[in-house]
Amino acid sequence: MHHSFLSIIGVIQSNSQLRDLSGWLSGLYAELGAHFSDFEFILVNNHCDLEQIEATIRPLPENLRKHVFLLQLSAPVSRDNALLAGLDRANGDYAVIFEFDFSELPQLVGTLWEKSQTGFDIVYLRARERKLPWIYRQLYAVFYAILRRYSNLHIDPQAHHTRIISRRALNSMLRLRENSRYLKAIYALVGYNTTSIEVEQALLPEPGASFGDQFRTSLVAITSFTTFLRSLLLWIFLLSCLVAGTAIFNAVKVKLTNVDIFGTFHQTVSGWAYLVVVMSVFFAITCLNLYIMSIYLSNIYAEIKNRPLYIIESIKRY
Repeated sequence: MHHSFLSIIGVIQSNSQLRDLSGWLSGLYAELGAHFSDFEFILVNNHCDLEQIEATIRPLPENLRKHVFLLQLSAPVSRDNALLAGLDRANGDYAVIFEFDFSELPQLVGTLWEKSQTGFDIVYLRARERKLPWIYRQLYAVFYAILRRYSNLHIDPQAHHTRIISRRALNSMLRLRENSRYLKAIYALVGYNTTSIEVEQALLPEPGASFGDQFRTSLVAITSFTTFLRSLLLWIFLLSCLVAGTAIFNAVKVKLTNVDIFGTFHQTVSGWAYLVVVMSVFFAITCLNLYIMSIYLSNIYAEIKNRPLYIIESIKRY
């Protein structure tokens, strides 16, 4: 028997998850009751029918029901924010986010806990593949490539939401009170020793999430955790300088020789070269101003978030 208190967190946000709820609770209760001294189930109802949830839980044994806490959200939110509601309520030594996709594999909780006892604060399940149409997989590849290239965060593109988090890592996570949250980036931001366990279950689309929802989530992650947009504006400024220089050179060449850079003959018009030069210079200056403003806005955004400059993992005295 392991003397650890586990908080098991599940988010209910689709009818398929509601149908799996009874098996999810029963399987986990049997597994946890046999191996752990204390545990709790924290269910977050992300706008599913409350009566159906209660009708599912009510017939379960009383010894199981006394471990269940149901958080009813007043309005639907993203899955990450729903998970945050559960993490805020977690009282255990370890918080375990356990997806309904693994309801038939409750033994994975014990596997995650045992792995965490080897010196890891965060242990997550890692898929071998992502089951999505080809075009969606390419978009995910671009998204994670941007995260890798323009941030210092190490985010696994094949990571499931299911994971175990130690109390000290969870406390550090909860200090980051950001309204626009992308939990996989938050896990990477707080650091701590992290590892994964590979499973056969593929990554599936988020239940009830449209392409627009996922696109907005990706924009939140890119703008909150990377310097991609600032770098993009820098390249736009450099490109504008190249375009402006080419336009000025071409205008002067036509003025002097009546032939442009492509070898085409043009009849010179009074004032045309001057107008092109002025417009090109102001175009480059405008792009420069946008880049400078992006730097200021990026710095202001970082200050408003008030992220900790460092997180102390442990202190050892000799």
